[in-house]
Amino acid sequence: MRLETVNDIVVIGAGIIGISTALELQKRGRNVLVLDREGIAAGASRGNAGAFAFAEIEPLAKPGIMRKAPKWLLDPLGPLSVPPAYALNITPWMLRFWRASWRDRYEVSINAQSALMDHSRAALDRQIADVNGEALMQRDGQLQLFEGEAEFRASQKDWDLRKTRGISFDLLHSPDAIAEIQPGLNRRFTHAGFTPTWLNTVDPQKWTQHLALQFQTRGGPIDVTQITALTPVEDGVVLSTPSGDVRARQVVVAAGAWSHRLAKHLGDHIPLETERGYNTTLPQGAFDLRTHLTFGGHGFVVSRINDGVRVGGAVELGGLELAPNYKRADALLAKAGQFLPDLDISGGTHWMGFRPSLPDSLPVIDRSANTPAVLYAFGHGHLGLTQSAGTAELVADLVTNATPTIDLSPFAASRF
Repeated sequence: MRLETVNDIVVIGAGIIGISTALELQKRGRNVLVLDREGIAAGASRGNAGAFAFAEIEPLAKPGIMRKAPKWLLDPLGPLSVPPAYALNITPWMLRFWRASWRDRYEVSINAQSALMDHSRAALDRQIADVNGEALMQRDGQLQLFEGEAEFRASQKDWDLRKTRGISFDLLHSPDAIAEIQPGLNRRFTHAGFTPTWLNTVDPQKWTQHLALQFQTRGGPIDVTQITALTPVEDGVVLSTPSGDVRARQVVVAAGAWSHRLAKHLGDHIPLETERGYNTTLPQGAFDLRTHLTFGGHGFVVSRINDGVRVGGAVELGGLELAPNYKRADALLAKAGQFLPDLDISGGTHWMGFRPSLPDSLPVIDRSANTPAVLYAFGHGHLGLTQSAGTAELVADLVTNATPTIDLSPFAASRF
């Protein structure tokens, strides 16, 4: 790992994006070294909801969103919040978010997201087969729940959009119809949309670790170290670490919410912010959960993790430095207890993770504008697990100069 040793490719990040990318590059015959500041699945890949949300093609920044934003932002426990101590820091990002909600940008995001989701679904099938990973999947579908006729009608455009994109679903119009799929819900939820092809992993940390083990078994090293700087040199890149320099012909930056700090070393200023996600994982026996539940009007989901139950979600735009506000997790858990009266909300474990978010809800999948030997794969927001296998294949295409399966221009680092 010292300067005199030139590595073929270094992937920075051992989360689901970095590990998937390293594994795909390895499959294509490249020698890959993975470096991470904390280790395998130590960040957002450890505690997320475990969903492969291929049906979620609509960006957070959509027309009309800014009319709702002030109400949300003033509620410290609401589905979208900004801590007062971070309000000035987030203002430039929020202005880009507002611009991304305009109809022209929104349509670009929808088309790009749909293409990436279609590719990622097929890529995940290939990945599962390659690593013998079916035992770590659960194919239980998803219920998106609505309180009353008015809220359900307001969602009709979303369902129409999914239909035009070939996403299969069934619309349910009574609590009894909902109960046939998931018993035990409060009857205040009168309507739902059921997506039968939705799938989850039994545990996102276990899935990432399984992929990492495959990479290591096939000869790939993973080391823990902090990258403090990236410096272009004539035949590649020098990565500075506390224990010495590492040299590589090519580098993939897949460091999640910390990625923009590395990009700045190369003169690439990418407006990455942090969706701080909160959840509580309840032990086995907490509830007989039969499908993934999405409470869209309240900004959270309930999913099955290792036969336990994970309650989490919402978006807190608070950066990387502020202390966690676990009152948000408590608020979500209290709501879940109301919505699922038989849910045992005792004995849970809190978690907060940093989800890397860009204003238009699209990741960056591109080369550095100033240093072509460096490639970027970050900014997936809450869709990192969903788009991991697809992103890995697209990055590998760029590394090997193959023609990508989809148009990558909407994911360009220069779009901002």
